[in-house]
Amino acid sequence: MSEKILIAGGTGLVGTRLSEMLIDSGYEVGHLSRTPNKYARYKTFKWDLEKGLIDENAIRYADYVINLAGTSVAGEKWSAARKSQILSSRIKSTNLLCHYLEKTPNHVKGFLASSAVGIYGNSGDRLMTEESSYGSDFLAEVCKQWEQASWQVHNLGIRTVIFRIGIVLSNKGGALPQIAKPVKMMAGAPLGSGKQFMSWIHIDDLCRLFIRAMEDRQIQGVYNAVAPHPASNEELTRTLAKVMHRPMVFPNIPAIGLKLVLGEMSEVVLGGSRVSATKVLQTGFTFEYNHLQEALESLYDKNS
Repeated sequence: MSEKILIAGGTGLVGTRLSEMLIDSGYEVGHLSRTPNKYARYKTFKWDLEKGLIDENAIRYADYVINLAGTSVAGEKWSAARKSQILSSRIKSTNLLCHYLEKTPNHVKGFLASSAVGIYGNSGDRLMTEESSYGSDFLAEVCKQWEQASWQVHNLGIRTVIFRIGIVLSNKGGALPQIAKPVKMMAGAPLGSGKQFMSWIHIDDLCRLFIRAMEDRQIQGVYNAVAPHPASNEELTRTLAKVMHRPMVFPNIPAIGLKLVLGEMSEVVLGGSRVSATKVLQTGFTFEYNHLQEALESLYDKNS
């Protein structure tokens, strides 16, 4: 009997790749969906955040629950409504899962939740570990509340793992295609000072880390999900240009311009944190992509 993994947020960037990798590893995968479809690629169960409902069969089905649900922080300016959505989509989904895990008889052996390195705020070049102090900006507040909500599942006696995820490198979505677009058009430039650190992780390593955390019962609590060698924004842009065989011709894009275009969301690209991978490495996990150049080469082939 293969074990069954229930994913909330299964159609997002990470959820899509993780579902494929779980199937390849011999697991069964089910998704929570607002609009279940019996012809979908994975088994789908209905959930409705607004009404606070989950099909109880989903909870009975699961050996493990992975929560990746939440409105994207990128994509549009942070209006008050958008900020409220970013926060509530994460807290509501987590609280709802917790509520159903508490009231529905189940055999769930582990709950894997996401958070983000944004919890550390803009911490300059100090190396941040899982014990470091938190930031106080909007994203840090979101992460704090998100983790508190996830930790409720631990209080039900279910092994809980929370990953503070760095910038996920994928050519299918997320931040990287946005950074690659101007580079491709030979208009790539570092953002702001370019010195701000970007703690990154290759999408395949992140998915392997989720699978490892499911399988290894020693893993519980909070872990930074970042590769061992964070890069500055300038280093990321230059390495990408090198991998894509494009020149870097433009000076840095000034911070003030980004603030005008992005508003408060510019915090995401102008701020940064240098985040330690030591705790994950101590579990015995090995990264396939330790360095930025090899990670980018795997995503943008030499002829792109």
